[in-house]
Amino acid sequence: MRVLKAGAHTSIQDTGRFGYQKYGVIASGAMDPFALRTANLLVGNDEDEAGLEVTLQGPTLEMQKDVWISICGADLSAQLDGQPIPQWRPVFARKGATLHFGRPRAGCRAYVAVAGGFDVPLVLGSKSTYLRAGIGGHCGRALQSGDELPIGEIKTPVQKRMQRFVEALSDGTFATTGWCVSPSLFPAYSDAPVVRVVRGPEYHLFTSSSQRAFASNQYIVNPQSDRMGYRLDGPSLSLVEPRQLISSAVTWGTVQVPADGKPIVLMADRQTTGGYPRIAQVITADIPVLAQLKPGAKVGFTETTVGEAQSILGTRQKEFLMLKMAIEDSWER
Repeated sequence: MRVLKAGAHTSIQDTGRFGYQKYGVIASGAMDPFALRTANLLVGNDEDEAGLEVTLQGPTLEMQKDVWISICGADLSAQLDGQPIPQWRPVFARKGATLHFGRPRAGCRAYVAVAGGFDVPLVLGSKSTYLRAGIGGHCGRALQSGDELPIGEIKTPVQKRMQRFVEALSDGTFATTGWCVSPSLFPAYSDAPVVRVVRGPEYHLFTSSSQRAFASNQYIVNPQSDRMGYRLDGPSLSLVEPRQLISSAVTWGTVQVPADGKPIVLMADRQTTGGYPRIAQVITADIPVLAQLKPGAKVGFTETTVGEAQSILGTRQKEFLMLKMAIEDSWER
C-alpha cells in the first residue's frame, strides 16, 4: 500500500508488546483489540497480526496490487474509488484502487487488516508502534504521505480459498462476500456508555461522597486524551486525608486520580507504574468500548465484582472462538 494522504493519526498496531514491562517498556497495541483481531480473522491472518489503527480522520491509501482487506471498529465512511464499502467483512480490492475515509459516523478508531499482514520488523516481539520511544510499526512513527507499506505473504490455504472467490468475480474495483460479522457479537459500543469496574486498591482511601460521585455521574472525555490515557472532566474526587503513595503497578483500564481530583483512565500506551491512588479498574471486556470514545463523549461507571468480570470475559472469549470458527467455515463454502 502507498500512503497518498496521512490522515490525522494512523499507525501500525498489533495486540501488544508483552514481557518487557518489568524493564519499563510499555505494552502498546491496538486500543480496540476486538476490532483488530476480528479484522485479521476476516482476511485469514492470525488474530494478533498487525493492522492499521485509523483515528477519526483516516488516510488515503493506494493499493499496489490486488489485496484482500477488512475494516472493523469505528465507521469512518470508508470508500474505495469513491464507492462506499461495508465493514466487518472481507473486501477484495484490485490493484490501483484507492481507499479513502470520510466523515466519522460512529466511534473513534477503525482497523484495517490486509491478507498477509504488514511486513514490518518485530521490535521486542511486536510490530506495534510506540511513538514516544520511536520504535515498532513503520519507522517508529505515525504514517506520513509517501510511505509505502510492504505486505507479507498470504498463507497458502487462505490464498487458495480466496482465489476461488476472485475467479468468480466480474470486473470492478472491488467485491465482497455475502456474509459478515453479526452486530450481536460487537462490544457494547455507544456514544455514552456505562462501563463496568471493580474497586481499585485505594478505593477505601476516597471519601464516601467521592465514591458515590464516581458511581453516579457521567464524565466527559477531555480533548487532551490520547493513547496513553483518557483525562475525564466531571466531579472532582478527593481522599479522606492527603496520602503519599509508593508507586505501584498499573494496567489497561486502571482509573487513577491525581491531585486535581479528575480521573484518568489508562489506555494502550499506559506507563508501567504510577503513584496516584487507583479508585477503580475497568474490566477487560469493556476496554474496546472505551477505545471508541471521541473527545467530548460521555462515560459512566458501574461497579461489578471480580468474579462477574471473569465470567463476562470468559463468555466473550467463547464467543470470539465461535466467531473464528464461523469465519473459517464461511470461507470454505
